Amino acid sequence: MSSASLIKTPPEKVRVNGWVFYTSTALILLLTAILIIAPQEAGRMLGVAQAWLSKSFGWYYMLVIAAYLVFVVGLAFSSYGKLKLGSKDDTPDFSYGAWAGMLFSSGIGISLLYFGASEPLDHYFNPPEGAAASNGAARQALQLTFLHWGLHGWAIYALVGLAVAYFAYRHNQPLALRSALYPLVGERWVKGAAGHAVDGFGMFVTLLGLVTNLGIGAMQVSSGLENLFGMQHSNTNLLIVIIVMSTVATIAAVSGVENGIRRLSNLNIVLFSGLLIFVLLFGPTLHLLNGLVQNTGDYLNGILLKTFDLYVYEGDADKTERWMGLWTLFYWAWWISWAPFVGMFIARISRGRTVRELVAGVLLIPLGFTLAWLSIFGNSALDLVLNQGAVALGKTALEQPSMAIYQLLEHYPASKIVIGVSIFVGFVLFLTPADSGAVMMANLSCKGGNVDEDAPHWLRIFWSAVITLVTIGLLFAGNFEAMQTMVVLAGLPFSVVLIVFMFGLHKAMRQDMATELEQAQLAERGRRGFSERLTALDLQPSQATVQRFMDKHVTPALEDATKALRDQGLDVQTLLGKSKRCIGVRIEMEEGNPFVYEVSLDGYAVASDELPEAERARYYRAEVYLHNGPQEYDLMGFAQEQITRDVLDQFESHRQLLGRVYS
Repeated sequence: MSSASLIKTPPEKVRVNGWVFYTSTALILLLTAILIIAPQEAGRMLGVAQAWLSKSFGWYYMLVIAAYLVFVVGLAFSSYGKLKLGSKDDTPDFSYGAWAGMLFSSGIGISLLYFGASEPLDHYFNPPEGAAASNGAARQALQLTFLHWGLHGWAIYALVGLAVAYFAYRHNQPLALRSALYPLVGERWVKGAAGHAVDGFGMFVTLLGLVTNLGIGAMQVSSGLENLFGMQHSNTNLLIVIIVMSTVATIAAVSGVENGIRRLSNLNIVLFSGLLIFVLLFGPTLHLLNGLVQNTGDYLNGILLKTFDLYVYEGDADKTERWMGLWTLFYWAWWISWAPFVGMFIARISRGRTVRELVAGVLLIPLGFTLAWLSIFGNSALDLVLNQGAVALGKTALEQPSMAIYQLLEHYPASKIVIGVSIFVGFVLFLTPADSGAVMMANLSCKGGNVDEDAPHWLRIFWSAVITLVTIGLLFAGNFEAMQTMVVLAGLPFSVVLIVFMFGLHKAMRQDMATELEQAQLAERGRRGFSERLTALDLQPSQATVQRFMDKHVTPALEDATKALRDQGLDVQTLLGKSKRCIGVRIEMEEGNPFVYEVSLDGYAVASDELPEAERARYYRAEVYLHNGPQEYDLMGFAQEQITRDVLDQFESHRQLLGRVYS
């Protein structure tokens, strides 16, 4: 039995949230129009803006990314880590295996194909410090690549996932970004301007992340087709690939073929892993294994230094600022731009997990595969360039990064088949987030409905079309650098929202810990009172006994409590006379969670080692439930006045809690 069964007003029908939808749409379409009408001028302005941001806010990005990581790790190791994302009786919706698999899928994308070989080679030829094309540059290249794909980025996902899940499942708020503002600004602001602004801007930065994904995916697939079939590299071919990929993703988003997408995703994990093992076994295996171990050690050894490394003492300040803008700052902003989408997905699959489980799962489960992929492909590419004279591969990594992985695979057996598999892997890796991203954009621009109810199909089609349009505009405004710059610029203000999330989470968790302690003390007093009443009760009362007690004492007590509360001007909803097994009261609170007091007739099997549970005798209790689940005490034996007083005491405790959390 759960408080979810209480008197609940039916959810509103799903409908468009005008403020969020129209303002975010106008902002996005205005940007797209500028990029399409004046692509060269827009590209130049984006470059100027990127240089200004790298010079002025590089220090801020480095500090705030470090703060996210320290915050989520600190939560996991603190006493808050045991808090559950849900009520006390909630169990996880998915097994550990299924949950781990979905976490893995949420973070493994087509970008690994794009950057797996090209990024280490780029750092090798254009390092932020030290001599280019040297052994030191090769070692530093993998350390920097690990930094960009390591713990810092996953901590951003964990933060947003925690914030959304915590307030959705513990405080009965919508599964939306705005819910994390409740402890700081209260109900009215969250449902008003502050909530609209957070959801709207969250949609904007998410769109840019999805645009970058589509741009990378289109370039990756297009380059693969060029390599495999000798197609000419041109904007026309790239445009055709974008339209085809977007059309398939749109069909997937509206057709309800979730099982098909899920099967393709599972197949993709197998193919992705198979591609990794193939390169490991048919390449310099021992060298690659040694490199993986050393790269991991370099990353862990230098993680503190590189977290705060802004290359202040390098001679060419303009060069290092440009490098930071194109790489480290871009990555931090890119992780932030993906955080609303991935964080909401993580929240949706994590009901019933603890804070500690979510943080550990997000930080560690996808990370091992990601770092192994980057090390094996990166060291394979570096080995070909350094030791086997693959000059063309190095040149391609700088001039056409999406082609690098295919040129690398040309040095392996059955290269045409393997390249074909890689193209297919890239297509499906793009398809899943594009499908889910359009649905998430549509959901954020709506209000009403249940937590798991998705937006109408027309809205998903609309956002798929907008994502495609913006991608084309950004690509033709300056190719990939234009997309990088927009992500960095949009990520800056949203990083402030994530700081607000940290304060809101900490405040709510601190109050929830205090509430759990208070409730435990109340439950203990209830158990002591119960033990004192045992002499007047049957130790294992029957269903009829408990039902008579509820009819004779509990129902009148709830009626008295209802009258007392209504005399205070409160709108009390009741569940009296509608069900004999479950009765209660509910009061909607403007400040936050509703007050709920429910008494449920619950049955239990008598403990026995000799009989199966189905054949054991049963006894019954008049269990108390509040909005956060069962309170583990029984009203049997309470006098009518005591029950009335318990309802009023619990209401006063709830109101005081809301005053502390939401003030």
